[in-house]
Amino acid sequence: MPVDAESFKQALASWVSGVTIITSRHADHVHGMTVSAFSSVSLSPPLVMVCLDKVSNTLKLVEAAKVFSVNVLAQGQEELSQRFASKEHEDVRFEGLNCEQGTNGCPHIPGAVSTMDCRVLDTLDAGDHVIYIGEVRAAKFTDRPPLVYLRAVYRTLT
Repeated sequence: MPVDAESFKQALASWVSGVTIITSRHADHVHGMTVSAFSSVSLSPPLVMVCLDKVSNTLKLVEAAKVFSVNVLAQGQEELSQRFASKEHEDVRFEGLNCEQGTNGCPHIPGAVSTMDCRVLDTLDAGDHVIYIGEVRAAKFTDRPPLVYLRAVYRTLT
């Protein structure tokens, strides 16, 4: 018998994760969402994976465009993480942000620790999410400390 949802959530909350905003663009539509289910997959070729909720608007754009960008958030970007995680006011998530356009056309969140422009290489249906394997086509990074999340609280690395 599978574990109950609350026990599963509590067990996962013990996993320290970075915080990313996944962005995508298709035609005139742009969207993004906060995602902690992100990981590297392979160095050669350079692959990453992200897990997107099947009901998210961002998933719809990734499906249509077959591209996405990963924006690894920096310490101090908690407000952006919360803004892009909230289901309220999804249509104004990018308001006031001076985003650069990545090589794949997707927005880069200003101040992010790193950005990776990806092309969808493969997908896998996974319960209420879709796993996207992305081939990293371009990457930028800084030495700023990342935003981390543990037990429903943003943390600082020391």
